[in-house]
Amino acid sequence: MSYLPKDVHDGLEAARTARRKTRSRLRVRAGGHEFVILRHWANGFALAAEDAPRLPGRVDLYDGSRHLCQALILASTEEGGERVFEFKYATPVTDIAPAADFARDPDAPAGLLPPA
Repeated sequence: MSYLPKDVHDGLEAARTARRKTRSRLRVRAGGHEFVILRHWANGFALAAEDAPRLPGRVDLYDGSRHLCQALILASTEEGGERVFEFKYATPVTDIAPAADFARDPDAPAGLLPPA
């Protein structure tokens, strides 16, 4: 329950949302567009409702320039000026190549030279 007038309350909420947008490093990229993430949790995130359209299924999450994960969005709802998205799954991005799924011959050459 708020004892403030409605316009003062709305102004405070707008200022709070603007502050969260400028302080957040988390971003979501989808379809060539980038949006600021206001809140993030294990199975979802929230964007400002006025900035965020309904995003397509697969999105990429970034912390600054560091790629965190690729996610598939299952559903979105609008609550309190935020558009809330839930993940079906989120796959972390790594810099390491996956392990080989076959046995390597210990005497195999490291590479082949082209014929001269």
